[in-house]
Amino acid sequence: MKQYALIIDHISCWGCKTCEVACKQENNAPEGVKLIAVFEEAFSVVDDKTDVMFQSNVCIHCDEPACVESCPEEAIAQRDDGIVVMDEQTCNGCRLCIDACPYHAISFDTHKDVAKKCNLCHHRVDNGLIPACADNVCLAHCIYFGDPDDIQREINEKHLRRNLLNNEVGPR
Repeated sequence: MKQYALIIDHISCWGCKTCEVACKQENNAPEGVKLIAVFEEAFSVVDDKTDVMFQSNVCIHCDEPACVESCPEEAIAQRDDGIVVMDEQTCNGCRLCIDACPYHAISFDTHKDVAKKCNLCHHRVDNGLIPACADNVCLAHCIYFGDPDDIQREINEKHLRRNLLNNEVGPR
């Protein structure tokens, strides 16, 4: 069975948050619930140049997800393709999955009293589409979806091209 991954190239991220907007719209996420979050990780000034690094927080659909094991209601399951999904109808709101997730990638919807997390837009994936956050909305083109090995190869090539270009152009 094909395995899926969502990988964000944080070196290229501008922090535009279009992925957050696309996700929120696609999943009708209520106020306060973020299935993907982008935030400023580091800010520095070196040689009078400002450098900002952005980070994102999103479920990485672990090979052995702690959230699945922690749920007493079995409301979280891992599909054969690796996508970890949550059944809101079964969730009892105990928040054990939130505590179990080492990546802090599970939110709590206070309106429905249930936990929520990225489900890789499985309703789209099942219809041959890609998750909303990766569907050409990222201005920096740093969100990738598909086979993990293919993605890593593509990111490595992108960084190599960037380094070659920087070496040819040189400092300004």
